[in-house]
Amino acid sequence: MHQYIAGKRARGSSGTPYDVIDPATGETVESVELANADDVDRAVAAAGVAFEEWSRATPGERSAVLTKLATLLDAEAAEIAELESRQTGKPIRLSTEFDVPGTVDNTAFFAGAARELAGKAAAEYSPDHTSMVRREPIGVVGSIAPWNYPLQMAAWKILPAIAAGNTIVLKPAENTPLTSLRLAELATEAGAPAGVVNVITGVGREAGEALISHTDVSMVSFTGSSAVGRRVMELASAGPKRIHLELGGKAPFVVLDDADLEAAAHGAVAGALINTGQDCTAATRAYVHRSRFAEFVDRVAALMSAVRLGAPLDPATDQGPLIHRAQQERVAGFVDRARGYGARVVVGGEIPKTDDLIRGSYYAPTLIVDVEQDSEIVQKEIFGPVLVAVPFGGGSAHQGGDDSDLDEAIALANDTPYGLAASVWTRDVHRALHATRAIRSGCVWVNDHIPIISEMPHGGVKASGFGKDMSTYSFEEYTAVKHVMYDLTAKAAKPWHRTVFRDA
Repeated sequence: MHQYIAGKRARGSSGTPYDVIDPATGETVESVELANADDVDRAVAAAGVAFEEWSRATPGERSAVLTKLATLLDAEAAEIAELESRQTGKPIRLSTEFDVPGTVDNTAFFAGAARELAGKAAAEYSPDHTSMVRREPIGVVGSIAPWNYPLQMAAWKILPAIAAGNTIVLKPAENTPLTSLRLAELATEAGAPAGVVNVITGVGREAGEALISHTDVSMVSFTGSSAVGRRVMELASAGPKRIHLELGGKAPFVVLDDADLEAAAHGAVAGALINTGQDCTAATRAYVHRSRFAEFVDRVAALMSAVRLGAPLDPATDQGPLIHRAQQERVAGFVDRARGYGARVVVGGEIPKTDDLIRGSYYAPTLIVDVEQDSEIVQKEIFGPVLVAVPFGGGSAHQGGDDSDLDEAIALANDTPYGLAASVWTRDVHRALHATRAIRSGCVWVNDHIPIISEMPHGGVKASGFGKDMSTYSFEEYTAVKHVMYDLTAKAAKPWHRTVFRDA
């Protein structure tokens, strides 16, 4: 039974089974029953009932639930990490060192943040009144999470929503629902009333669209592709209801001529290959100063060649498979078409054929050069282990004064529809400050790429969406601001009444 509604597991109304497949072997991890619109109705109704109680809980009471949830997650970390790796194919090191600890930390953060949901203090902004601002929960939140980080994305949706006093119905990706279901169970075990956290396992065109358009859902939060994001906006506009979108990315990785090349090369490989490149913030476009370009390409190629592909549960594995065969074919298609229009594959660019990998949806770490800025492989999101390197600027190093090379790099970095994440590599603080201000992105790292922390916001601009996950900034998405004004005069006739009653 693989819906979680009103504090317990339930059968899906569709009766349609769906096999969760291990991408490394093609074997079934578990079979779930898909949800349909009837299940959405039941989950939203349960969330609506629970909202009446949960929205009145004190910040301290909500904090206590989240504190216990963090403890329960930490106690079960090894089992959850293994389940996450089996359903996604991600290396167990990533699950155990990043995904699960990050989720525990996020939960602990929101346990504290739940107690800081304050508006402005009362003040006399009008001579005859005093005002205050309240932050209040919105209601039932309908959230849709992707398959690349199932546990973390479920947490990013659930935690700020319930910390603020909302209730939630989460639809994880149909092929990776298992850790989301477990997270919901643990939330109930931690003391969240039945119906506060609900999970439905269905496909987007049926369960997802029913959730987004449901009249009793007050807010929609979606993480996924920009194309589907546009559909979410269309469906939600009929409400209308609040929308939070974290969409695709095509992160630029800008290496200036004064950068530490060894650090940049390591950062590029780690940033491009994390989670097999299935990360919206992954480094995908390396813009490298021409004077350092050959050195950068050689070093990245050497590092990529040493990356070990293997079984996800093997601690020695550096990179696992892509999520499924269709994604493998998509990545291979991008690379093959790039070859067709003159790109050169420096390393990788193939599906491994060895006996230990052939059953899974693996793709070799790939570095590509000799591409045009307007080419498909530079402009479109690939979502695989592929890094494109492009030179910029003149052949000699920067000598101070005019920095047209930096301006060129920034223009190239901004030259896509996306704006989720970016990085710039330089030893010069002034150039770093200029680049971080000029690059249009929700996050810009300096001399690193990928790290995220619970206290800082995550979210994009342009086609990468709007709104923030993590940090207290996320409460802007999950709360409504209410102005409350009190009269101080205690008089029946107020001075402003003269606009209506002449003799008032």
